[in-house]
Amino acid sequence: MTLTRVLIANRGEIASRIIRACQELGHETVAAFSEADRNARWVREADLAVCIGPPPAAKSYLNRKAVVQAALDCGATSVHPGYGFLAENEVFAQAVLDAGLIWIGPPPQCIGLMGDKSSALRVATGAGVPTLPRSGVLVSLDEALIEAEVLGYPLLLKANAGGGGRGIRPIVSPDALAVSFDQARAEVGAAFGDASLYLEKLLTGARHVEVQIICDSSGNSIHLYERDCSLQRRRQKVVEEAPSSFINAVTRAELAEAALRLAGVVDYISVGTVEFLVAQDQTFYFIEMNTRVQVEHGVTELVTGVDIVREQIRIAHGQPLSLQQNDVALRGAAIEVRVNAEDPEMSFMGSPGTITVFEAPLGPGIRVDSGFGSGDMVQPFYDSLVCKILAHDVDRKAVIRRLKMALTQTDIQGVTTNLSFLGKALKLSSFQEGSHHTQTLESEIASAG
Repeated sequence: MTLTRVLIANRGEIASRIIRACQELGHETVAAFSEADRNARWVREADLAVCIGPPPAAKSYLNRKAVVQAALDCGATSVHPGYGFLAENEVFAQAVLDAGLIWIGPPPQCIGLMGDKSSALRVATGAGVPTLPRSGVLVSLDEALIEAEVLGYPLLLKANAGGGGRGIRPIVSPDALAVSFDQARAEVGAAFGDASLYLEKLLTGARHVEVQIICDSSGNSIHLYERDCSLQRRRQKVVEEAPSSFINAVTRAELAEAALRLAGVVDYISVGTVEFLVAQDQTFYFIEMNTRVQVEHGVTELVTGVDIVREQIRIAHGQPLSLQQNDVALRGAAIEVRVNAEDPEMSFMGSPGTITVFEAPLGPGIRVDSGFGSGDMVQPFYDSLVCKILAHDVDRKAVIRRLKMALTQTDIQGVTTNLSFLGKALKLSSFQEGSHHTQTLESEIASAG
């Protein structure tokens, strides 16, 4: 593989993760940072660093022109967008390619088709993959109210672009829709630069299961089985695991086949995740595709031994997949929790500040992904993720025990975190039994006080 200089158009733990993968492959790395992140650990980890603008994301990490110009000015030959920010922005991907740079991600047309929720749902329907009843793209409250009456309540209001649970609101009545619509538009517009929304029928008591796929430019494609991301708060993932303890072998095979079929329809290249809701009777429905590396990719790496980020970088540089489907096997189980700088006792209000102590858990089967260390600043301008703590063991029960112990061994001071909340989540009897669903976390912890 030809040596390249990779500019990472992101920050925090995913920037550190990409830097490590690039350096392992022998590539130079460039950290593109805002003025607020000038002294961040992940900036120091890169071979080079370049400032792309002031602290607000709209003027730095979401500024397409500034990022592309920074890549050209520093002599980068490729750009990795990570997740969030511009990762699923087809205009940005095309601008990178038009500048003569390598885009480490799927082709812009794939992002346009599958990163946009409405067109992805149309593709899924055309491919014979079940989908939930939904509206078209909504840009006004009047449109939304009309569509809601047609679909029938309860519903979910969802962002048409981006992911991470941004903008999702449960809607049970016209009044609730009127209250939520402008709030959701403002949230997703600030996060993704696209404020469009749509409505989807709400399926209660379901599991959120996603399939990891990897496709190269030679027509080879594989799946790395599934992740279960059903333990959520306000529609955002809190705990993720692989494999799912809920689905049976038949459903597992059908989900993987459906994911690869969708990828084939759009000639997908790079890594991606196809997300489904699975009902209690094992029927499933496509909900969206994330045309990027996922936050929770690490649990899949632990149970398959496949380095997803390295495969993504190799494929972008024209290399074929380094393995075939027959080489992929599940090995034990893995669970990840997201440690955020937020206060569970204050409605999960963000807790920016300087981390005075950061002691991560150690030991067999433990992995910690972070862009922070002692002395680093959690900024008020961006996502509050401090680190991800992952555990791997021979089976699910052993993993839960290992991860619970790891949380007690984690010491983060200077900012308030959700560590105590995560500990409670792992202790829920429904989670330990594997009977939880997407509404479990908030209802059970709330009822327990």
